[in-house]
Amino acid sequence: MRILALDTSGLVCSVAVMEDDKLLSEFSIQHKITHSELLLPMMDEIKKRIALDLNTIDAIAIAAGPGSFTGLRIGCATAKGLCLAMDKPLIAVPTLDAMAYQFYGNELVICPMMDARRSQVYTGIYTFVPEKENEKHSEIYFSMKTIKPQSAMSVENIAGELNMLGKTVVLLGDGVPVYRDKIEKLLTVNYILAPAHMNRQRASALASLAEIYLREGKTVDADSFSPEYLRASQAEREAAEKKSAMKSSSEDSTKLEKKSKSESIYIRDLRAEDITYAAELEKANLGKEAWTEKQILEASTRDDTVYLVAEKVGNVVGLCGVQNIQGDGEITNVSVSQECRGAGIASMMLEKLLLRGKAIGCENFTLEVRAGNAPAIGLYEKLGFVNEGTRPGFYDDPKDDAIIYWKRNKTND
Repeated sequence: MRILALDTSGLVCSVAVMEDDKLLSEFSIQHKITHSELLLPMMDEIKKRIALDLNTIDAIAIAAGPGSFTGLRIGCATAKGLCLAMDKPLIAVPTLDAMAYQFYGNELVICPMMDARRSQVYTGIYTFVPEKENEKHSEIYFSMKTIKPQSAMSVENIAGELNMLGKTVVLLGDGVPVYRDKIEKLLTVNYILAPAHMNRQRASALASLAEIYLREGKTVDADSFSPEYLRASQAEREAAEKKSAMKSSSEDSTKLEKKSKSESIYIRDLRAEDITYAAELEKANLGKEAWTEKQILEASTRDDTVYLVAEKVGNVVGLCGVQNIQGDGEITNVSVSQECRGAGIASMMLEKLLLRGKAIGCENFTLEVRAGNAPAIGLYEKLGFVNEGTRPGFYDDPKDDAIIYWKRNKTND
């Protein structure tokens, strides 16, 4: 039984080939490169190194979600294409189940946490229960018990459920470092942080669990399969909220017309496919001072950053980002396309960015703006930013001073 496993649900891009109980190959990368650039070259490299004939594969396993919307779509499209082209079955393994399976045989409580943004994590609670095959056999087998199925929830809620169990917990996933301080305050039970080689997604664990699924006949139809996101995308949620708001609105026709104009704008996370458009927007607004595609990609794939775009009729018309530097959020790339200015897009992006920045630990926020950019200065001051200094001659083409603005958490003063 030979299985090809793909996991693109998180920051790690991972591919593995397993034959029965033997791991033939595994290739994992967590770096500032999009999964669309990594996945196929990784598969090709494994194919060469182990002289793999894809026709000898019995099934394709895929991390079925939750996770990164873009990452899941890339993995899903690749797996479905392989299955349909080679007429192979698809095994869909829940992402968090596969992460927990790395700790096979561990009777402690296991809790993966993936950062779901909006102050939430994708999480579940698992443990392993020992089972003897028979009385004469000394080897012990374990079955994975799901205490809480994977779901999207706040750190407060999952910590409460873990405390109720009263047992030592193994924590893993990219959500743990994001909410580490909060976890330390909330958990009353002892906990262990998984080591580096076991604290993210691994295709080998996915393949091991998929092997069990295949033996039990748990395959899915590749043509109709879609990932389990656990919640709607940010754009879909906001669209639903706006639709609901419109139903209950009693504004006159003039206000409705203005409102509908702003409601055609959706603020959402920057995706890999947005990078080129974002760079073009930057160049149109800032010229030589604009960030390149590479710079935007590298900045947006860091664990300590949040990047948002404004989308209108499928087009990227706004960009902004923040990086958490020891509790201070440095805001960069506040850009809006010229034809969409005056519609409040920058204000909508920044209001959401400040909330998202707080979710990754930013206490204070800072930014720089040209001294001659009166509209931007007016917006920042309206949002509570205060002028705290000037960098003379900081900007070129044309030459201009940079005004340094801060929005500080008053409780820290």
